[in-house]
Amino acid sequence: MSSRYAGLRELLGEEALNKVRTSKVLLVGAGGIGCELVKDLVLAGFGEIHMIDLDTIDLSNLNRQFLFNRKHVKQSKAEVAAEVASGFNPDVHIVPYVENVITSPTFSVKFFQSFQIVFNALDNAEARRHVNKMCVTTGVPLIDCGSAGFEGQVQVIIPNKSECYDCRSHPTPKSFPVCTIRSTPSQPIHCVVWSKSFLFNLLFGPEQEQDPVFEGEDQENSAEKQEIADLEKESHELSDLRRSIESPDFMNRLVDKVYKADVERLLMASKMFQETGRELPKPLQVEVDQCPPVDPSSLDEHQVWSLEDSMGVLKFTVNNLITRVRNGETSGIEFDKDDDDTMNFVAAATILRSSIFNIVQESKFKLKQIAGNIIAAVATTNAIVSGFGVIEALKIAAGLSDYYRDVDIYKDAKTCVIGDKLHDKNPECVVCGTARTTLKASPSSKLEDFVNEVLKNKLGYDEVSLVADKLIYDPEFEDQLNKSLKDLNLIDKFVTVVDEDDRKVNLEIYIDGCDVDNMEIECKSVPLRTNVKRSREEEEAEDDSKRAKIDKITIDGDDGILVID
Repeated sequence: MSSRYAGLRELLGEEALNKVRTSKVLLVGAGGIGCELVKDLVLAGFGEIHMIDLDTIDLSNLNRQFLFNRKHVKQSKAEVAAEVASGFNPDVHIVPYVENVITSPTFSVKFFQSFQIVFNALDNAEARRHVNKMCVTTGVPLIDCGSAGFEGQVQVIIPNKSECYDCRSHPTPKSFPVCTIRSTPSQPIHCVVWSKSFLFNLLFGPEQEQDPVFEGEDQENSAEKQEIADLEKESHELSDLRRSIESPDFMNRLVDKVYKADVERLLMASKMFQETGRELPKPLQVEVDQCPPVDPSSLDEHQVWSLEDSMGVLKFTVNNLITRVRNGETSGIEFDKDDDDTMNFVAAATILRSSIFNIVQESKFKLKQIAGNIIAAVATTNAIVSGFGVIEALKIAAGLSDYYRDVDIYKDAKTCVIGDKLHDKNPECVVCGTARTTLKASPSSKLEDFVNEVLKNKLGYDEVSLVADKLIYDPEFEDQLNKSLKDLNLIDKFVTVVDEDDRKVNLEIYIDGCDVDNMEIECKSVPLRTNVKRSREEEEAEDDSKRAKIDKITIDGDDGILVID
């Protein structure tokens, strides 16, 4: 074997090194940490690496994602990372995927089962949870890596033995009172939330999209109720405006409404500003017709754009977004900080709104950090996190389970790096605490047979509800019983079984579409909920007590008189 691996051979031994060389690793994410990870995995000699990333390379990535340079801008991150990293070690085979890890049918349970180790290198909570769930389901070890500025973490997840990603609590998106967002913004983030979650979503986002920023607000206060009513009114007005995006005066109508008429409406309730001692907002003085469209690529994103340039950028991006809708994105456009059109729209709209409310205006670069809920990445932190992650992968490949460690990295000279033994899984975890099994079934199998033959006859359910992406079946929704599993798009998907009697824990079934005559399910029974177990023990004790009393009861003769001893 090449002297390339002499150090690892000395450290791990020949047998463990052979396991590393024949390991098949999945890496989800080819960004800042992903670039570092694939480099380290290749140099360590892991034999086969599969990389997933849907994104393309942006100019702003180049300062920390070292596998990319200017000629790669707009190209696929996964494909370029695979090509460049392959040059570090010709012994390693790298396979890129430019697909969505959540929605693509490529990444089924069978796909995940083919790997010995999975790495998460994502900044998207939903995708991290999905990969975590797939690994817990398949029993494949997962190493979750993350960083935030100068801090980072590596979590080693051994399914059914240690805590998983969802066993831990994670920060939830910060919410803001409706009145602050709509009427009294005082910080740049308030204007970003308005531009991104209100204005953009209502004009170009998916129909009826509900943004979490405005959910769960306390509406007991009458003033807050009025704010919500006003916000709903403005939402309806914007929805009406959305239906006229093909109108030649759309841009003028948009600016007149959100930057002038709505502000003048606020000025009629100037008391709220007087009570706080804040300056009154001023309707926008910049005229649409006096500002030609401005391509934002001609501007410096690190400098604060002028109001005239911001209006020009808004016109330019609105035209681009309308063209995208016209060319097929009719169901709506999702905001993405790495989508130039959506980010430029939010940046320009935010600068204009900030000027109205006398709030300091920020550069597009700064606004992108706020809109993406991100802390500026530090390349050195990514490198450190990745190094520790690959060390844990070497331990897993070598079978050194006694030495697995979670690693936390802090911006603290005294406790810069802390390693900790893996923690037990959380019994209340929504992922670990759910029973799981696999069903082998022909795609033509009927839902009715699945419910009656498998769930009721084999697993002992009385009544159930079935949920996949949406409700599939419950006792009052039987319309789909005669449909096949294929027709319901349930093949190679998860279905959650909910006991209507609330006695059994939720059961998550992966439906493996294959050529079988009869449906075959792995599990033979479903665990009872803890409180049900206790109540049954109490019932049995109560029954024993009753039987003891009955033993003392006799019937006297044929008269049927009860005699109690």
